[in-house]
Amino acid sequence: MTNKIFTKKNHRSLKIGKECILPGERKKFQLEVASLYDYTKLNIPIEVIRGKEDGPTLFISAAIHGDEINGVEIIKRLLRRSILKRIKGSLIVVPVVNIFGFNTKSRYLPDRRDLNRCFPGDSKGSLGARIANIFMKEIVSKCTHGIDLHTGAIHRTNLPQIRACLDDPTTKELAHNFGVPVVIHSQLRDGSLREAARKRKVSTLLFEGGEALRFEEGVIKAGLNGCLSVMRQIGMTPQTKANPTKTPGKIYVAQQSYWVRASHSGSFRAIKKIGDHIQDNETIAIISDPFGCEPYEIKAKEGGIIIGMSTIPLVNKGDAMAHIATFKNTKRVKEAIGLHDESIY
Repeated sequence: MTNKIFTKKNHRSLKIGKECILPGERKKFQLEVASLYDYTKLNIPIEVIRGKEDGPTLFISAAIHGDEINGVEIIKRLLRRSILKRIKGSLIVVPVVNIFGFNTKSRYLPDRRDLNRCFPGDSKGSLGARIANIFMKEIVSKCTHGIDLHTGAIHRTNLPQIRACLDDPTTKELAHNFGVPVVIHSQLRDGSLREAARKRKVSTLLFEGGEALRFEEGVIKAGLNGCLSVMRQIGMTPQTKANPTKTPGKIYVAQQSYWVRASHSGSFRAIKKIGDHIQDNETIAIISDPFGCEPYEIKAKEGGIIIGMSTIPLVNKGDAMAHIATFKNTKRVKEAIGLHDESIY
């Protein structure tokens, strides 16, 4: 990526909430977003690292869904990297956005709203809208780039992947340089952080990997390596012999995906696993009753790669069981996934 001359928000002092961070400073603080019933203040934890030289401003956020915690560990490990002493521009990390959900091990806010459907927010709206408004005003509006870290929902796991709107050339280039072999061309979702950031002209990637309420080493390493790769690519961290910008392995873009759903209620035995290549009409799982009788084969409608899967073997008719992305050459994608997995474990 050709380095830009970054003029956006390159002021001497970066102000977030009541905190001012000067070039060369590293500061950790809390941003107040709401109160509990007893008036206890709830705050979003933030750390800002500013280089002495101008450069891009990147936010990395996790736990917008409070139970999606792989991203929290990715940020922990990122903050221990010595390379952060040599950055240009500003890095803003927010390890827990949905502090309500994080403390209750829940995806949602107390009113059961999905925070990632509340952006860009409203200062006079619902709790979710108010938090989203603060996040946009204090974080996103001051950035040039963003990475939002996610996992699958409860009882579902996702293959490490990038989701991005590839119609934007800058976002497309970042997606290809993140370093995971599977990129999903994902149209923007109404109310999402990614959509709100795009409207502010902040190029933002969404990383998906693993499942809720779990730390998964391979997923964490993939996400950490991807964040570091993006930072090098946008000129935030230097190219070094220890960490050169590698020529990315072959990246495969899925233009569409679909869910395979249970045709009957029961318990299922998976035949295929996450990351597997499947062919048209191939069996993915077998559903049966508690005695193992009346088995039903669950088959793929179209060949592709399994990028998401249910981790609980109990299903009602119509439940989502497997998320399949379609590619022109699924065998090559499977090979790339295998090589990528070997490199991170």
